Amino acid sequence: METIKLEENVGRIDTYLMQKLDISRSKIQKMMEASYIKVNGTKCKNSYIVKQGDTITIDEYEEEALAAEPENIPLNIVYEDDDVIVVDKENGMVVHPAVGNKRGTLVNALMYHAKTLSDLNGSFRPGIVHRIDAYTTGLLMVAKNNKAHELLAKQLEEKTTYRRYMALVHGVIVHDTGTIDAPIGRDEKDRKKMSVVSGGKKAITHFKVLERYKDATLLSLELETGRTHQIRVHLNYIGHPVVNDPAYGNRKKTDETGQCLHAEGLGFIHPKTGEYMEFHSPLPETFQNILKIYQSHN
Repeated sequence: METIKLEENVGRIDTYLMQKLDISRSKIQKMMEASYIKVNGTKCKNSYIVKQGDTITIDEYEEEALAAEPENIPLNIVYEDDDVIVVDKENGMVVHPAVGNKRGTLVNALMYHAKTLSDLNGSFRPGIVHRIDAYTTGLLMVAKNNKAHELLAKQLEEKTTYRRYMALVHGVIVHDTGTIDAPIGRDEKDRKKMSVVSGGKKAITHFKVLERYKDATLLSLELETGRTHQIRVHLNYIGHPVVNDPAYGNRKKTDETGQCLHAEGLGFIHPKTGEYMEFHSPLPETFQNILKIYQSHN
């Protein structure tokens, strides 16, 4: 993601970005419609007049994935009403379409399941307020309308949501609790990965040891921020990568079911009723199978 802080008035945003990024006006318009380009954190029209002090954020563009199609895919719905859906995502399911991965995603399933979803994140991420990795399992909140989306996203931004994860990591962590405060950005050597980098975005993860094994530790973690791959990057950074992680840590994998990372707890204030709601999800079978191996080593 690129961030541009404007120090002067530059006129229409589409004209400015055409020159800045050296791409066509039609492509700029597509990117804005799909919420790849935002001003001060919100979607805007291509005719918006950019002013001094505005901040433009530009996400990586995936032109092939601008629209998703409904698919009849089973979902584990934990809760649903007219505003919110809470989904317990299974192992291996990608959250939204991207280049080379346009079908079989959570979004495809949600579009089939729900009559309406918010469109603040464009036509390929309807309803999606926050994401977890394909091989991270567990709880996600989905917005069925734009008002609900705005209020849920605001809670994430203001760090008032409750998000608890369970992770099995390599090695024995001696401290019972701890906080990892290290900025995260794109890995300079591998752009598909994230890394702790100078000048990265602020990222804070809190952890608590639940159990220690001979050569692994079971953790409970709470996110204060929500950066891409945050938990996986932070745990690798302190020398305790997530067990079975295919991308971080360079450790031998147990199987092909993905990292032992599970979004166990999710809490938020309902966008319409104002009621605090909290949900919990048991460890999936894939996680439990690997956990039993490490428990047997004791």
